[in-house]
Formats: sequence, structure tokens, C-alpha cells
Amino acid sequence: MCAEHPPESAVDKPRADTAAPPRPCGPAEARRTVERVVTECCRAGRTRCDAAALSDAVLVASELTTNAILHGGGVTDFRVDVIGPAVRVSVSDRSDRLPVAVPPAAPRGRRRVGGRGWPIVCRLARDVHVRDLPAGGKRITAVVALS
Repeated sequence: MCAEHPPESAVDKPRADTAAPPRPCGPAEARRTVERVVTECCRAGRTRCDAAALSDAVLVASELTTNAILHGGGVTDFRVDVIGPAVRVSVSDRSDRLPVAVPPAAPRGRRRVGGRGWPIVCRLARDVHVRDLPAGGKRITAVVALS
């Protein structure tokens, strides 16, 4: 969605380690879940861990859940998967509207509040996809390298 991606992307690969809160979550719960899942995989030696990369993944999860709450009618599903040397974060919401990047300045040069989440996700993730869901809404999946 942020750029063109090859069809065989990490977004479509099978899950190695998965975690999903039992109910839709907010940004704080998403951050904790990503940190827990990645840390457990690192301790088990299943992937290399870089503190800065983990921070990027946590920020991506936070931005995606915040956007789902503010613009998508709420989080309907949240998943975290460690796939090799990367973490995949998937957030679903109720809206069919696609995310858009907005300029940081409004008309007349005034700074705009908000509008930075989607560009942050696109900058930090190596792969981002948006998919319509059969029952309505969408799923945004971002893959962030862990090393």
C-alpha cells in the first residue's frame, strides 16, 4: 500500500509465532503484546533482536491501532506474528476507507494536528498491505525487520 510490493511478501507467509489479545485492543495493549511476543522469541533464540528494531515494531503497532480507533470505527482484530527475522503486525477495523497520507501543513501554512501515523508506518515497515475483509472493514498488515 505504501509502495508496490512483490506478491510473495512476508505478509502472506505462514505464521511462526502468533499472539492475539482475546478482544480488540488499544494502543497500549498492542505495544505490550508486540514487545512480549518478540522478547519471548528472542529469549528462545528463534530470532535476533535489536532494541531499535523492536521500538520500531512497537511504534507501528501503536500507530495502526490508534488509526483503527480514530478513523476505522475501532479495532476488530489484532495479531502479532514473528516470521523469521521480522515481526508481522495485523490490525483490522470496521472501515472500508483506505489510509491516506496528508500534508503536515494545512492551507495557509498552519501546522496540522495529526496525520503522521500512516507515513510513520510506511517508513518503518519493510512491507505494508491493506486488504478488504469479506464481512466489511479492512486489515492492515505491516512487517518490520527485527535486525
